[in-house]
Amino acid sequence: MPKTPQPEPVEERIQDIDLSTEMQGSFLEYAYSVIYSRALPDARDGLKPVQRRILYQMAEMGLRPDRGHVKSARVVGEVMGKLHPHGDSAIYDALVRLAQEWALRVPLVDGHGNFGSLDDGPAAARYTEARLAAAALALTENLDEDVVDFIPNYDGQFQQPAVLPAAFPNLLVNGASGIAVGMATNMAPHNLIEVVAAATHLLENPDATTEELMEFVPGPDFPSGGILMGLDGVKDAYTNGRGALKVRGKTSIEPLGPRRTGIIVSELPYMVGPERLLEKIRDAVQSKKLQGISDVTDLTDRNHGLRVAIGIKTGFDPNAVLEQLYRLTPLEDSFSINNVALVEGQPRTLGLKEMLSVYVGHRLEVITRRSRYRLKRREERLHLVEGLLIAILDIDEVIQVIRSSDDSEQARTRLRSVFDLSELQAEYILELRLRRLTKFSRIELETERDALLAEIAALRELLASPVLLRAAVAKELDAAADAYGTPRRTLLMNAAPPKPRATKGTVDLQIADAPTVLVLSTTGRTVRIDLGEGQELTVPARRSKHDAILTTVETTVRAELGALTSLGRVVRFSPVDLPSVPATSVQLAAGTPLRDYLGMTTKGERVIGFVRFDSETPIALGTAQGTVKRIVPSAIPVRPDVEVIGMKPGDTVVGAAEAPDDAELVFVTTDAQLLHFAASSVRPQGAPAAGMAGIKLGAGATVLFFGVVDPAAESVVATVSGGDSVLPGTEPGRAKVSSFTEYPAKGRATGGVRAHAFLKGEDRLTVAWVGAHPPQAVDPTGAVRKLPVAGARRDASGQPVEGVIGSIGRTIV
Repeated sequence: MPKTPQPEPVEERIQDIDLSTEMQGSFLEYAYSVIYSRALPDARDGLKPVQRRILYQMAEMGLRPDRGHVKSARVVGEVMGKLHPHGDSAIYDALVRLAQEWALRVPLVDGHGNFGSLDDGPAAARYTEARLAAAALALTENLDEDVVDFIPNYDGQFQQPAVLPAAFPNLLVNGASGIAVGMATNMAPHNLIEVVAAATHLLENPDATTEELMEFVPGPDFPSGGILMGLDGVKDAYTNGRGALKVRGKTSIEPLGPRRTGIIVSELPYMVGPERLLEKIRDAVQSKKLQGISDVTDLTDRNHGLRVAIGIKTGFDPNAVLEQLYRLTPLEDSFSINNVALVEGQPRTLGLKEMLSVYVGHRLEVITRRSRYRLKRREERLHLVEGLLIAILDIDEVIQVIRSSDDSEQARTRLRSVFDLSELQAEYILELRLRRLTKFSRIELETERDALLAEIAALRELLASPVLLRAAVAKELDAAADAYGTPRRTLLMNAAPPKPRATKGTVDLQIADAPTVLVLSTTGRTVRIDLGEGQELTVPARRSKHDAILTTVETTVRAELGALTSLGRVVRFSPVDLPSVPATSVQLAAGTPLRDYLGMTTKGERVIGFVRFDSETPIALGTAQGTVKRIVPSAIPVRPDVEVIGMKPGDTVVGAAEAPDDAELVFVTTDAQLLHFAASSVRPQGAPAAGMAGIKLGAGATVLFFGVVDPAAESVVATVSGGDSVLPGTEPGRAKVSSFTEYPAKGRATGGVRAHAFLKGEDRLTVAWVGAHPPQAVDPTGAVRKLPVAGARRDASGQPVEGVIGSIGRTIV
């Protein structure tokens, strides 16, 4: 058998390489690749290579905002196959971020489908769809006009832009984040309108300082809003390129239900999701680090946006709990700025002026290159138009020259010699259709020639004048701000947040049981006025809404009180969660409707007085049907909700107040009868009792007012008349104020004396009040109204008033 030929021995090539040298060189190549091709954005367009390739390829695919979405997987495939061979997951992650409105201040991709949230990732690329957002067109426009350099792709088959034209400063507007080798970047987003204003100012004043630019860009503007606490870190970042910021969520203290107060979170710090906040709150509560929280509910939806309700336990100060939330949870978060970006291919740390200067320089170069390109194209077109005009002037000879030529080359040569044309002009004439050689076409060509001459002159003037060039850049920047700019979302606070108190052990967040005054206005609003030692109530110099007082009670913050309602029931509650106002300037408009605080749902029921259960002074009640009753607070059963008077169907309680034996009880009826008698004539009764006859009513009359008067005090009677023929609340009527001493006392269960004389068209009282001078009147909305001066006779008809009076009470002091 023939022998099998043996393969030739392969000569081994073994090269000794120093390990440290190889590692050094390989590491530097890897570091350069990561820095330049992956992690850091270009300072000119603010984009990393993968982001730039996504936007460019989507523009090449025609995925404009006015066209339909396409599958994200298709976009990823096109980008990966032609420009970015680094895996589909990296490309899709970058695409998703460009579409997330909570990540970018001006999103560049319009996503359709589940693009995730701050707490959840997006759906797979095969389930979502995408197209360019309108703002992305401003970054990719004019690419076909030689505005930027193009470079080969990874295999040399396609071309891609080295940088995008970027019609607005995307680096500042949308920020950036990335981790390279030995360096990282973390740039905050800003408001487009503010950044454009700063760039325009820098165009007009190249020597502007950072402080001057900060007048236009006072600080970052995060997509999620929030409150930026203190501007020291912002100044450091804008000056040196590095700084640390404190961002707080936007919160408000609101009632969550009957006798329940909570903290509503409507905005969170940048890149903090509600699930993360809830998790940190639960951990802090379970570890006993955070007290006073009863429950946490995420009410976020697409219609109302972010809304997290944090319930506060009864007796805890919401403001104190909020401070602990800032300290222990991401409701207050830090944001470290590190402005590192590529400038001429080198990583640099940039301040505000440097970032704007790099962008402005890039934009000036883009406009210059675009103008040169347009100038060249218009000069080329003008050259052809002029050749056509020459041919049209002697069209017959042109045809004769062409017909008599043996071939196109001879025709081209003869046309150039006979008509003194260039080679381009002759070629263009040869390819021209005969129908263009008409009289009308000549007019069109002359018009086009004139327009081209004007455009060429304007472009040459623009290229020759740096002032005009900067003005053109500023004009286009303003157009971008008008098209894509939105109002600022992040609130800037000049003062830094206060440092947390140094505490040992558990912080006491409960509200102290301090003396307080509870004030109820005639319109149903209630505030708590906490009084320090030696403090007195002070009325604001200018009256505000709801300043007419129905009743007040001195108590303590954590005491238990009773709210006596018009349906004759007492609802027990504590004022600890009511809003408090300073005693130095009481504003009742800051109060809350007591109905809402108590959870009263019955239509028409309102609170008419308070009950102090630690008092032995009887409470007097008067009803609309003329019944009167006194009850000692200790006789009221200890239940959350209890009836304290038995009333006939349709009857309601119209007034209630503390009534010692030496006080006077006063009824005023709708037919203008006033009766007052000694409180001692009404013996106290138990809760189930129905009371006794208080005033004898005329036909069709009801009790309009019931109250208690101190005989030793200077009291007045205020009445407002009206008529049944007029819709209530539409006409002011007539009002008078008279001294209480004008009205003689009568016995209980009698008819009383006349308190107001009716004129023509008047047949009833609409408002009545008896109490300490001076009275305070308000309209149905709570706005203050002026009453006549006191001193009228008890049976006078009163004086016209300027506006409708809804209720009358006493002043706050």
